Amino acid sequence: MTDATAAPPRKSFRQEAVETIKTVVYALLIAFVLRVGLFEPFTIPSASMEPGLLTGDYIIATKWNYGWSRYSIPLNPPLFHGRVLQFGQGPQRGDVVVFKLPRDPSETYVKRLIGLPGDRVQVKGGVVFVNDKMIVRTPAGDTQDPEEPGLTVAQFRETRADGKPYVTFDRGPDGDLDNTDVYVVPEGYYFMMGDNRDNSSDSRVNPAVGGVGYVPAENLIGKVRIVLVAWKGGASLFNPITWVARFDPSRILKPVS
Repeated sequence: MTDATAAPPRKSFRQEAVETIKTVVYALLIAFVLRVGLFEPFTIPSASMEPGLLTGDYIIATKWNYGWSRYSIPLNPPLFHGRVLQFGQGPQRGDVVVFKLPRDPSETYVKRLIGLPGDRVQVKGGVVFVNDKMIVRTPAGDTQDPEEPGLTVAQFRETRADGKPYVTFDRGPDGDLDNTDVYVVPEGYYFMMGDNRDNSSDSRVNPAVGGVGYVPAENLIGKVRIVLVAWKGGASLFNPITWVARFDPSRILKPVS
């Protein structure tokens, strides 16, 4: 008569090792599919998108809005050209966008999309005009720059085409990029600017002198949705003290507009 309570045969070390490896491989495959297909995290390394995004913010960008390109995949393999399978409206004026820097695709940038293909963009006295129409901005008071104590900047509230407001920083109307020529955005390209208008190297700056220039559609990675977590000024991977000391709970799950 068989004992129903008998313990199952003990797995060998080899069997347990194989199952562990399978579990790890499956987990990595799921993470890879999610990262390539749906979401991707990024860390904000600079102050160019203040005050909406701060240095040390850990953001999440969604990919289905713009479709996928070779830059949606780690290491940017040249498997195909252009974009495929777009499920959203596509890039819209006012979107905060993650993209590969055209002059150096190993670098990832985050800026606000200001001009679509065919648009005429110009900055006059710090005010942005798109197709000769001013992006209306409303003064929102002065504040201290989060990364430069003692530096007072003016805040202005602007509004995207979908009605969502965002805030920009301005150090004054006579900055190097506050008065520009007219930029005519070529077909298949986009014009990007940082919200920290006087502290952003963006499409206003020629790539030959370290700027961004026009951004090809293929270089877009995704639309920034939220700040997942944040560390003030960033945290050092090799210094656990900064993980706690600089952690900023006020920015957890903060929507990005």
